[in-house]
Order: sequence, then structure tokens, then C-alpha cells
Amino acid sequence: MADKFDVIVIGAGPGGYVAAIRAAQLGLKTACVEKWIGKDGKTSHGGTCLNVGCIPSKALLEASHKFVEAKHDFDDMGIQAGDVSMDVEKMMARKDTIVKNLTGGIAGLFKANGVTAIDGTGKVTGDKQVEVTDPDGKATTYEADNIVVAAGSVPVDIPPTPLTEDLIVDSTGALEFQEAPKRLGVIGAGVIGLELGSVWSRLGSEVTVLEAMDDFLPMVDGTIAKETQKLLKKQGLDIKLGARVTGSEVKGSEVVVQYADAKGEQEVTFDKLIVCVGRKPYTQGVIGDGVGVELDERGFISVDDRCHTSVPNVYAIGDCVRGPMLAHKASEEGIMVADIIAGHKAEMNYDAIPSVIYTFPEVAWVGMTEQDAKAAGIEVKTGAFPFAASGRAMANNATEGQAKVITDAETDRILGMHIVGQHAGEMIAQGVIAMEFGSSAEDLALSCYAHPTMSEAVHEAALAVEGHAIHMANRKKRK
Repeated sequence: MADKFDVIVIGAGPGGYVAAIRAAQLGLKTACVEKWIGKDGKTSHGGTCLNVGCIPSKALLEASHKFVEAKHDFDDMGIQAGDVSMDVEKMMARKDTIVKNLTGGIAGLFKANGVTAIDGTGKVTGDKQVEVTDPDGKATTYEADNIVVAAGSVPVDIPPTPLTEDLIVDSTGALEFQEAPKRLGVIGAGVIGLELGSVWSRLGSEVTVLEAMDDFLPMVDGTIAKETQKLLKKQGLDIKLGARVTGSEVKGSEVVVQYADAKGEQEVTFDKLIVCVGRKPYTQGVIGDGVGVELDERGFISVDDRCHTSVPNVYAIGDCVRGPMLAHKASEEGIMVADIIAGHKAEMNYDAIPSVIYTFPEVAWVGMTEQDAKAAGIEVKTGAFPFAASGRAMANNATEGQAKVITDAETDRILGMHIVGQHAGEMIAQGVIAMEFGSSAEDLALSCYAHPTMSEAVHEAALAVEGHAIHMANRKKRK
């Protein structure tokens, strides 16, 4: 038997590494197991998020957006940029550097906080035992009073489009293109599909998005989703709803995709195809036979609202448990679990977890949509304000989109906030904080916002709930 720990965390993604650091800060002897091998052949912390997810995709989104701005928008501001081109190889190298710096930074944080990093594949083999198989195949068993499973998730693949080495790829492969394909297909109009489609569309690809569902972004408020679809279409993304992919065939350097829609059987040819139909929990092989940790029918580890599994001293967090697969959700669960293990009271408000799509403009939301409220039988009031009426948005050349506030009609308590616009991902924090403190729209309306800012749209939307918006004509009568 190897060393004994107070806490062993399996997985060093945004849930796992945060849980490990927090536990160590609270005085617990902590180890974190990670199997991810980076491009340099060494263990890389940070999970999907830092290695092939949130961070590298945002690096490409930011670079490609700046390219579009320089090519098409600078002239409106009086900036003469000349002939602008994109060096894709250099863009990719910058992305890789950012990833390396951040993943290496976690190793430094582990050292600074006293977390023991263990390289290898972790498996829960008992209620207080974790077996780790190192990269050379040697297995070592560690003992821990508490175990936190933060194994994450992996992309879902579908039988009609089996992945190939370079033509049919998942989201990871789409981060490694060395040039913009002329014709790019994307299966799935979710967060990942829209973000990756946007990157390569900006760099010159003709992008077609095939979405099996009839509704666009059904998890987003209907008003915001409709406007987002219109804006992305304007940018050149051909989004086909109700398009169910039935098959594919690689012909030389092309991919022929068959799909069915309201018009019948269709066929389209691409130079590259990205499969982005969602993610599934990575739990296979993580829990040993006979341990007693229960999984649901979809492979998620079953937990309560404080992330306890069916085994008392075993916890699970992040993408491998219920709820949205979001890095920040995983991180907050990691902090909560570490606090609980250390004997502190801790809980998490699952009604106030924000989501962001980093297209341009960004789409962000927290809480209920109008559809959700209607389904729950809640009468609501709403207020919205367009960025077209915002002075800062005009100055930024970013007048597309709007901010929307949804409240309980009886109590005025904020039930949700939805934004499509520049910096929506930053502004949505106002909705999160407001909901966390049980604020009303009136609370936001009475707050003093700096001028000129994009956030003033949230202020005006809150005012608009009762027909008191200042910088637009109100639909409701002012009281």
C-alpha cells in the first residue's frame, strides 16, 4: 500500500484541480490523479477545458474575430489596415502556447498549495482505495479517507459519421486544422458547433450546420435564440434545422454526407466535417466492480445536491454527474465538496449557473426562460433593451443584440436574464449575483450604472419591466 491521504481527487480538470487545491488549503492531505498526456509527451493538467476545450477554442475565436474586424470593420472607424491576411499556423502556435502556460500553471498551483500530483489513470477500487496505473503500466493502490471523482466527459460520436484521421473529426480535431477548409460541415448547432463554425467561417470557410432538432438553441430564451439565429445567418453560417444525418462516405479528400429533412433525403459534400452532437460522461473504468457507486442509465454517476454518491465517503463532480457540462459548474462543485469534507457547511445554487456561447455577438443566459416559466405555471413580466440604443455599443461598433430580464409578475423577483451582444459573457454575472441574492428588477433599476457602458442595457431592461426605461420608448404605460 502506498501513501494514505485525506482526499484523493481523480481528474485534474476544472472540477478536480479546484477541489484538490481547496481541500489542501483547508488543511487536508490531498492528491490529484491525472492521465492526460500533452503534446510534449508529459502529463498535462486542466482536463478538456484547458487542453482541447474552453481555452484553445476561445483563443481561436478571439483571433478570428480580430481578423474579421481588421478586414471589414476598421475602415468604418477611420483605420486603414491595408491588405489583411491570417497566418493560421501562427494562430495555432499562439493557441498552443496559451494552453501550455495555463496547464503548466496548475502544476505550479499544486506545488504552492501542497497538492501531490500523481500521474496515471485512476480507478476507485474500494470505499477508501484508488488504484493508479502509471503511463508505464505499473499499478499502485493509494488509500484515502475521501475520494472525489472528477473524470469529466468525452465527445459523443454517431454511427452515420465515424471519425477519420483528418476528414471527419470531433471538436478536438477541429482545433488543429492548419488551413480553412473551403467547404466545412458541422453536425450540431449547439454551443461547440456554433463556436467552431464561427471560427472557420470568419477565416473563409463556407460553413453548413446540420441540426437534427427543429428548434434553434431550445435552452435559450426564444426571443434571444431567434435573434441569434438571424445574426449568425447574416454572418454566413447556413444553419439547417430538422436535418437528421443518416450517413456519410469519404471519397478521396471529400466527405459526402446524407441527411433527411422536411424535403426528404438530401446530400451535401464537404472538405472537412466536424461532429459536435454533445458530450457524454467519462465513467467507464473509473469505478471498480463491487464498489457500490451507482450510475444512471446514461452513465452519469448518481449524486445528491451536495455531490455525495451512494457510497458515503465517495463524491463526484463536474461533467460526470447531472447538470450542465460547464467548467465553472464543475469548479464550484469542487469547492463545495472540499468544504463539506473539511467539515464546513456548503451548498450550491443550481438555479443560478450561467451559460455562454462565445460567438460574436456572444450569447449568455442564467435562470429561467419565458418558456420555462410558462411550463412551470409562473406568470412573468419581462423587460428588454436593444444595444442599438446604447451609446457605448455605438462607439464599439457593436449594436446588434439585446438584454432581457425575466421576473415573477407577482413578486418582481428576477427569474432569469438573457443577453445577446458584445461582452454578454461578462455582463451575465450581474444576473447571477442578482439571483443569488434574491434581487428584484427594481433593485437593478435603482442601482447606479457607470456611463457609457454596455451594462447599461441590463439597467434599462430592468427599468423596462415596469415600463420605466429611459432611453427607448416603453411598451408599457409608465406608472
